[in-house]
Order: sequence, then C-alpha cells, then structure tokens
Amino acid sequence: MFTFEHHTLRKQGVVILDDISLHIAAGERVALLGASGAGKSTLLQLMREQHPDEIAWCPQDGAMVPPLSVFHNIYMGSLDRHNALYNLRNLIYPKAKERRAIRTIANALGIGEKLFTSIDRLSGGQAQRTALGRALYAQKETLLADEPVSSLDELQGGNLLRHTLSTHTTAVIALHDQFLALSCFDRVIGLRNGKILIDQPAASLNHDDLLPLYGQASPT
Repeated sequence: MFTFEHHTLRKQGVVILDDISLHIAAGERVALLGASGAGKSTLLQLMREQHPDEIAWCPQDGAMVPPLSVFHNIYMGSLDRHNALYNLRNLIYPKAKERRAIRTIANALGIGEKLFTSIDRLSGGQAQRTALGRALYAQKETLLADEPVSSLDELQGGNLLRHTLSTHTTAVIALHDQFLALSCFDRVIGLRNGKILIDQPAASLNHDDLLPLYGQASPT
C-alpha cells in the first residue's frame, strides 16, 4: 500500500526524514509514534501523495470550515462521489437521505445533537470528532490521520479510535498516546529526528520500549 526505499526529505537545508525505508501492506493498522517534530506529519503527507484518490484524510488541524455546520463539514468528505449540482443542493438544502446518513455517523461520534451547529461554536474535542466524521463519510478503505483524538481524554479517545479503525481496512495514524498505540494497533512505527527507531508488532512492545523515541533511556 505504501512503500519508501531510503527516502530522505530536506526542507530549506534541514533534514525532515532521514533514509526512511518501510512497507505498509493493505489491511495493516499502524500507529506512528514520536515526539513533536519527529517527522510523523511529513511521513503521513507523503503516504497520502502515493494514493491521493484512495485515502480518507484527517489532518492534525482538522481543516474545518468554521462558519459551516457539523453536517456540512462531514458532508464534504463525500464531494468526490457526486457531481457539482448535487453537492451544491446538499450544501444549501440537504436531502433527507444525506441527513440520515450523516446523523448516524455524528451519533456514533457523540456529536449528533450538534449536527447543525457551526464549527466555531464547538469545543476542540467536538471539532476533532467532526473531522473524523468527514473522514468516515469519505467511505474509503484506507485512513490516514494525524493526532485525531488528541483533544479527548483516554477513554473517549480510545472508544472513538476503535470505532474509526473498525470502519477502515487499512489505517496509519499518528498519535502521542502510547497506551492507545499499543492497545489498538497491529504495528508501531516510531520516529525520532526523522529516523525510524522502532518498527515492530504492537504486541511485542511495552511502554519501556518506547522511551528512546522521546529521548529517554530504556530501563536495563
């Protein structure tokens, strides 16, 4: 699904990714771990560029349209499935079947009561759920997401993450939460300073194994 062979990326003379080699197959659920600035977001962007039309994308900033409602922002995940006239009609006067389908997603994400509330009136966690809802409504088999549950507590984030993973065949998700990475995913790829330090099955790792990603020594 995604392949990199000795890939190095520099921006303005600064190395962002350093000699990255990895292969991610269809059907894998992969957590990307590492401190801020490790290269996780850049790696996700490069993966997206490999299959732009096959990816449900949830960026770190959400990329929501603040004046528009939860409904409208989630609906935008389906723009490429319909013609311009159909999309315009639904953005002005939503069809009943679209309202039902999007309300089902919003209810599953715990924001059903906010369906026609504008994004600028939501909490950070509610906006983040809306961004995930848009990715879900894209109805793609592969999800790439950058810190999609960082504004939620561990219980809410875990429930939402498991629901999201259950709706996609393949997923690569950047996280800070190590517990969720080890408990919800098949594989963990850990980055530090643009290099891959860890690439192992999640079941073979524990929290001590992840300490070097954050500049800490593992206990002996």
